[in-house]
Amino acid sequence: MPGLPAAAEREGLTPLAYMRKYGAFLVQENVYRTHETPVAAGEGVEVDGQWMGGFPTPSRKLEFYSRTLKEWKWPEHAVPTYARSHVHWREMNRAAGEMALLPTFRLPTLIHSRSGNAKWLYEISHNNPLWLHPEDAARHNVKTGDLLKVTTEIGHFVDRVWVTESIRPGVLACSHHLGRWRLAEQTGGERWSTALVTLENPRAGEWRLRHVHGVRPFESADPDSRRVWWEDAGVHQNLTFPVHPDPVSGQHCWHQKVTVSRPGPNDRYGDVVVDTNKSFEIYRKWLAMARPAPGPGGLRRPLWLPRAFKPDAAAYRIE
Repeated sequence: MPGLPAAAEREGLTPLAYMRKYGAFLVQENVYRTHETPVAAGEGVEVDGQWMGGFPTPSRKLEFYSRTLKEWKWPEHAVPTYARSHVHWREMNRAAGEMALLPTFRLPTLIHSRSGNAKWLYEISHNNPLWLHPEDAARHNVKTGDLLKVTTEIGHFVDRVWVTESIRPGVLACSHHLGRWRLAEQTGGERWSTALVTLENPRAGEWRLRHVHGVRPFESADPDSRRVWWEDAGVHQNLTFPVHPDPVSGQHCWHQKVTVSRPGPNDRYGDVVVDTNKSFEIYRKWLAMARPAPGPGGLRRPLWLPRAFKPDAAAYRIE
């Protein structure tokens, strides 16, 4: 990391020790208006007689018309337009319990899915209830704290309800931060945020995860571990999501249509049931919607699209 070794040396530390102490390092500050960075003539885009780096697109401009989409067999999306998705409200039969599940929003107290060892943050937020509008709560005859069963294309999970006007009618929301679990009392994930569970495989391809108990006080070198007062660890909803690869980008489509119902007598809080055979069937169904490679010049994907760690250009070509 540029600058880290020198900064660490000034404090008499190794780079690793520096990061363990501070947890972060500022590589560069005041990084604004990078599209106006001066470049040599012909290397970027000319604006009022001056050459600038521009934006990371083929034309170095903000593109309204995307030649890339046309060349890669998606001409109907080359100009921004409205495309009805698989979770459009007209696709939902609310009378039958169908809703659009929003599983990607984040609580302000947690950091993606990486806060399990942050004891103070987890003390503040340690569950991920189902956000349900009062109109939908009345339809299902539930109140805050009641259980609902959320059925996806490949399984279901059971979670508690939080009735709130902060969510749109017809939409169900469940934060994705939580639901960690471990299979043994003393080993597995850290115990600030994990529930002890059993994992059963009753038949080929079917799996059931069930809570044994939630978070409990435990002995450790940190005296706070004996002061744990919360029990909830949330519900691991992601296990029930089939793979939905977007036909254009290949990225996963997280939003999905689900069916909401009251739990049966054998359903418990935290239950997660998944059929992996169905999961593969759904994947093949979505894969069939793609328009297969190669693209222009025998490419697997456009060379200009950025990646965090970009491979050699030869890896993009289909021989």
